[in-house]
This record gives sequence, structure tokens and C-alpha cells, in this order.
Amino acid sequence: MSQKEILTLPHDQIEAIQLEGIKKTVVACYENVPFYKESFDAAGFDPYSVKSLDDLSRAPFVTKQDLRENYPYKMFATPLSEVREIHMSSGTTGVATVGGYTEHDLKIWGDCFARGIEYANGGVDDIVHVCYGYGLFTGGLGAHYGGLAAGSTVIPMSAGNTERQIRVLKEMGSTIICCTPSYAMHIADTALAMGIDPARDFHLRAGIHGAEAFSDNFRAELERKLNYHVLDVYGLTETMGPGVAIECWEQQGLHLAEDHFYAEIIDPNTGELLPDGEWGELVLTTVDREATPVVRYRTRDITRILPGECPCGRTHRRIDRLHGRTDDMLIIRGVNVFPSQIENVMKTFSQVSSWYQIELTRKNHLDVVTLKAEVAPGFDFDEISSIEQLQRNIEAALKSALSVGVRVHLVEPHSIPRSEGKAKRVVDLRED
Repeated sequence: MSQKEILTLPHDQIEAIQLEGIKKTVVACYENVPFYKESFDAAGFDPYSVKSLDDLSRAPFVTKQDLRENYPYKMFATPLSEVREIHMSSGTTGVATVGGYTEHDLKIWGDCFARGIEYANGGVDDIVHVCYGYGLFTGGLGAHYGGLAAGSTVIPMSAGNTERQIRVLKEMGSTIICCTPSYAMHIADTALAMGIDPARDFHLRAGIHGAEAFSDNFRAELERKLNYHVLDVYGLTETMGPGVAIECWEQQGLHLAEDHFYAEIIDPNTGELLPDGEWGELVLTTVDREATPVVRYRTRDITRILPGECPCGRTHRRIDRLHGRTDDMLIIRGVNVFPSQIENVMKTFSQVSSWYQIELTRKNHLDVVTLKAEVAPGFDFDEISSIEQLQRNIEAALKSALSVGVRVHLVEPHSIPRSEGKAKRVVDLRED
């Protein structure tokens, strides 16, 4: 069956594929991974009794901590002799999580990301410029395999050396760029500072950007500066890497690769399933992954299943763009606040740009939140009264939207550090 046929299957046929795969997955996990045998037995879940997709909800959840506690190879369902590649998370907040890939798994990964290139109306005539980092991080090789699977020409730039990236983008005719959205913005701003207009001098038609959340306002600014179409991509090391879900040209949600992943939305506090259209935590089960399958993995990402079909005609369900993460949530004087809520307020002020950082400090045993935001180019930063008034206006808007106070500190353009990888949006300076 061709990729085009798979992407337009009636949904009952997609569900039949999911059920067949999940039946095999839960049994493989139970028989080959001691963690799952213990976990399933403790929850009273019989993997041999699965007869419908609804039966999966009886299985226990898996968390990142579970994966960390079984580092490095205890979550593998196949012998290492069958594993062809290993990736892992950064481990910056603890022990890394490990993902293994058989030949079959690598093919799935390439096919999934290749769908994003198809969504960008791309294919054999495209030059895919990959400046996600290569190595243990899944971004670079995920996009690379996707480009190859789509039949495109791939330039494996990796991250860094921004001026060289710009020269290649200008001189070699790259048509699709794959990187974090913040790095795409850094490329655009650096090019402009070099006297190069990327909207005119680059050849880009689309960007496939993920690994961090970005607002509609940030997307619009990228599209204006680079004169291309921005598609969001979602993935995580624990389930595969980038390609679990990708936006199509319509930009109306990210199409899940439902023949390879089964998605549920739960209430993050109770674990109860939520209906389509309601925001909650995304839970993923791999349908046909061999080396490191996961069953009901709690991603901590907040999204929703979008009801209805996409105007593009593809039938795989869509998730909304990420609203935040349960573990990125800030608790400010008892109120839950996501960085995305702060960004949504910021985008209503044309005088500030999309670059910001949220600083957390502590004073008199109370948490203090300070929003550092760059003013937009052209704003008169030397006019003190204008700066102070704008800060007060943003603080009032944040107070109204969040019901808590956030200090606002406006800074000059390009004064917040840029990153070649994920943008560092929250800086925790609190001392325990």
C-alpha cells in the first residue's frame, strides 16, 4: 500500500491496523520486557485478552521515570543483535531515556518524517537542509531519514556555524529546512545582519520545525522573514523521534501517524480518558515498533484531538499544537501557569518581538516571576517613559489573563541569547 493510500484510508481501517498491531505489541512487551510483565500483572491487565482498542485503557501507564529506572537496555523487547541504532534523550534533568531501532523501526521512522515532506508538497525535486543536531538527539537523523525516504536530496548540515548555514541556503538552493523554530529565526536575523535578505536570496518553500513550542505570532514572523511556509512537527525519543505527528499545508493541526501510533488524551490529574476536543495530556502507544515499544506512555505534553477531518482530505486524526507540558507548568502563588499562556499575551503587543525568557527567583520565601522580553526593532528604547508604560501595560494584561502578577523587564533587540538547538525559555534561578 502506498503512503498516499495509507494517509487516506477510512478511519475504521486505520483502527483495524492499530488493533492488530497493539495486540502484538502488548504481548511482545509482556513476554520480553520484565518491567511490563510486572507492571501488567500488578494492574491486573491481561495482554492476551485485548479484543478492542478500548481494552487498552485497562493497561497501566508508563512514565519517563520508569524508562530511566530501566536504563540502559531493560526496556528493549528484542536482542541487541537485532538493534541497528540507538538514540537517547539529553538526560539534563536526570538519567537519559534510551530508544533502540531495528531495521524495521528505522524504515518506519523515515516513512513517518517523509510524510512531512509530502505535506510540504515536497519530493524528489527538493533539497532538504537539515540543521537539527546529529548524534544521540533524534532530530538530525530523523529528518535525514525522512528526506531520503521521500527521495529528496539531503544536505546534512547539523546545527551550528550559522554563517555557513546561510551561505549554503543561499548558494545551494535548499527548498525545505528542518530545525528548531528558534534556530530558523536566528538564521533569518543573522542573514539580515549580514546584509542578506532571506526572503529574496534564499530558495526556501517550507520549514519543518519542532523540538520546542512556538506561537502563531512567531510562525507569522518566520514566514515573513524567510518567505516560506512553516509546518510544525512533533516527536519524542521515547516513541521514535520527530514524525509522530506533522502539520500539513493547511496548518490546522498535526496529523498523527496513526498506523504506527495510538493516541489517547487523559486528565493529567486523574488519568481519566477525555473526549475529542478536550485539552489534556497526550498518551502514546507504539503500534509496530520492535526494539523499544511503549504502552500508554505519558508524554506530559498538553494537547487535544481535533474533531472532524482536515480540509486536505487525509484521514489520520490530528492533534492540536502543544499548549504546554505538565512538567513545564509554573505554580505561581497557587495558580497553574504555562509559558505558552504568557506568550499568548505577549503576541497582542506589537511593540515586543517573539524573543523572551521567563526567570524564576525567590524573595522572602515567595516565588517571583520576571518576563524578560525584547522590544521590536524600531521601538525607541531610549524613551524611558514609553518603556515604563509598555511594561505596565503588559503586566496589567498578564495579571488579567493569569490572575497572578508577573514582573516585566523589557530589553533591547538581540540581547537575549540565541540557541542553535532548543530555545531556553524558562530560567530557574531559585535556590533551595
